[in-house]
Amino acid sequence: MSLLHALAILAAGVAAGTMNSLVGSGTLITFPVLLAFGYAPVTANVSNTIGLVPGSASGAIGYRRELAGQRVRTMRLAAASVSGGVLGSVLLLTLPASAFKAIVPAFIVIAVALIVLQPRIGRALARRRDPGVRREHAGWLAVSGVFATGIYGGYFGAAQGILLLAILGLSLDDGLQRINALKVVLAGLVGFVAGVIFVFAAHVAWLAALLIAAGSVLGGVLGAHGGRRLPEPVLRAVVVVVGVFAIVRLLG
Repeated sequence: MSLLHALAILAAGVAAGTMNSLVGSGTLITFPVLLAFGYAPVTANVSNTIGLVPGSASGAIGYRRELAGQRVRTMRLAAASVSGGVLGSVLLLTLPASAFKAIVPAFIVIAVALIVLQPRIGRALARRRDPGVRREHAGWLAVSGVFATGIYGGYFGAAQGILLLAILGLSLDDGLQRINALKVVLAGLVGFVAGVIFVFAAHVAWLAALLIAAGSVLGGVLGAHGGRRLPEPVLRAVVVVVGVFAIVRLLG
C-alpha cells in the first residue's frame, strides 16, 4: 500500500466516523474507497465493518449526556441489534460472493434514496413528535424494526443509521438528539458483533481496517461534538456522489 493510498483510507475513516455520529451511512464513504483501491467487495465490506467499530464507540462516548436515562430501553433494543447483527453477518459469510455483488448495489440505491429523503423524514417525525412526552418503553414496533436493521447492518451497513432514526422516531416519543444518541449505540453494537465474527471467519485487510479505525475514532468525536455545525445539504450531496460511485464501481 502506498503512502497516498494509506492517507486516503485514513481520511475516509475520519469522514465516515463523523458521518456515522451525525446521521449514519459512513460506509458509503469508506466502502467505495476500498473498492477503488482494488479490494474485493466482500473483503472491503468486512474490513470496513471492523474499522468503523472504534468510531462508533467514540461517538457514543461523545453522546453520553443524551444517553442519560435511556438505560432500560437501550438494553432491550441492544439485544435486538446484536441478534440481527449476528444473523446478517452469518448471511454475508454463507451466501456466495456473487450474491453480495448482486445485492449490495440495490442496498446502496436504497441508502442513497434514504439520504436524499432524510429531510422529509425528519420533518415528518418532528410533526408527529410531542416534545412534552417521552415514551421510555420500547414496544414491539421498535424491537422488530431494530432487529431488521441489525440484519441489514450485519450484512451491509450503509444507511443503517438512517433506518434506525426513522424507526426509533416513529416508535419513541423523545428528542431527536436523544434518539440519535441511541442510534449511534445500536448501530455500533451491530458493527461490533459482526466485526467479532468477521475476525475469526473472514478474510480481513488488516492495514486498511486499522487505518479506518484510527480515522473513525477522530471522526466519531468530531461528529458528536462539532459535526452538527456542518451544512447538512453539503454533507448529503457528498454521500450521494460517493454512493453513485460505489454503484458504478460494483456494476462495472
